[in-house]
Amino acid sequence: MFKGILKGYFMKLILTAASLFLLSISTITHASSPTKQLLTDAQSDPNKLQLMVGFPPPVNKRITLPDSNFFSFPKLRWSVCHMRELLPTTSIARNPYSYTPLKYALLPDIDELTFKPSNSNNLMTWQQSLAANYTDGMLILHKGKVVYERYRGCLDEHSKHAAMSMTKSLTGLVAEILIAQGKLNDKALVKNIIPELTNSAFGDATVRQVMDMTTALKYSEHYADPNADIWQYSYAANPLPKPKEYTGPVGYFEYLQTVQKQGQHGAAFGYKTVNSDVLGWIVSKVTNKKFDELASELVWSKIGTEHSADITVDGLGTPFAGGGLSATLRDLARLGLAVANQGEINGVQVIPVKAIASIQTGGDKSAFSKGGFSSMPNGSYRSMWWHFHNANGAFAARGVHGQTIYIDPTAEMILVRLASHPVAANGVIDPTSLPAYQAVADFLMAQSKEN
Repeated sequence: MFKGILKGYFMKLILTAASLFLLSISTITHASSPTKQLLTDAQSDPNKLQLMVGFPPPVNKRITLPDSNFFSFPKLRWSVCHMRELLPTTSIARNPYSYTPLKYALLPDIDELTFKPSNSNNLMTWQQSLAANYTDGMLILHKGKVVYERYRGCLDEHSKHAAMSMTKSLTGLVAEILIAQGKLNDKALVKNIIPELTNSAFGDATVRQVMDMTTALKYSEHYADPNADIWQYSYAANPLPKPKEYTGPVGYFEYLQTVQKQGQHGAAFGYKTVNSDVLGWIVSKVTNKKFDELASELVWSKIGTEHSADITVDGLGTPFAGGGLSATLRDLARLGLAVANQGEINGVQVIPVKAIASIQTGGDKSAFSKGGFSSMPNGSYRSMWWHFHNANGAFAARGVHGQTIYIDPTAEMILVRLASHPVAANGVIDPTSLPAYQAVADFLMAQSKEN
């Protein structure tokens, strides 16, 4: 009966709000061929298109629920800055008394830096790469000071942008903090923390296997398949009312109990958003606090943020620990700065050193190599952070459509990009992103030597 409902009622709603939102912010990170792009970065600028402008906006410029495919391109370019208006959210509160202004030492030469994309023999300038990747905001810190900052498209200094799967890295950081505090054991079996998951795929997995996404799950996130598990998951999480005849799971937590095991835990990396939501459940169970409260208490209120963040919730008010975060560019830079500085802000240890050190060790390269991420051939994944294992030891939080907090310890560089690329897959964006990041890192290191 459930499958019949999915094929009928649900498939009629498949392009509505929460379903499409989950599709976009989840795990489409494998390299794939870009779809036909009818509009360039400049042509699709939401300001130029006058999306949602007017009192009221013209009918053909409206982006609304539940009748609008608001994460389709180019509507996406407006929606990423307006998630709170489109979906139910809760707040990850800041502490106004710990606000810390960023320090500035802007360098005008970065725009003209050139590099060669990995998929081209032609040089590209840094400024050209911003347009190529549909960048909405870019901020670069070097040695703790902002050397570059740009706002484009829907974004300005005080507006929030969907962080997509960078949310996972915040979830992983929260878990590492609890481990460092002795409140969470990463060797514990999930079923001993969450009895409700005993009979699911996660029951006999360790917390660490969930954190590093080496769980063995019978779970498909193949979005082209209307019968893929991701659609049932998104429907369970959808905050919109369900039909009376619906008998499936309601909310993230109920759905997670239905996921079954396939294979051996720990053998291979498999990037699946359900792991992040299990981790969100784990940290809530061991503290008896909702994820948004924990994220505020342990991170957001301590790192000098200027604004509270938002996080989307399901129909039961459960925060989406796998991809629901929205925050300002500068506050995400503060998060990157806290991690790069080993948890220290202005001489105060606000995050345990042990938590950051665990993240920075990187994950199992052998397991990662089985995950199919061709743009990261030497990569790994630990605590929901991506590790490149390049010469500079770079690691990152990453999200679809171009979101990243890229930390380069050797260059003492933190780069934060928010974007609304029409193709979700980071594998499509990496060829014009990763070489660009390296070019800036090389430039900054050369500047340091000269000074």
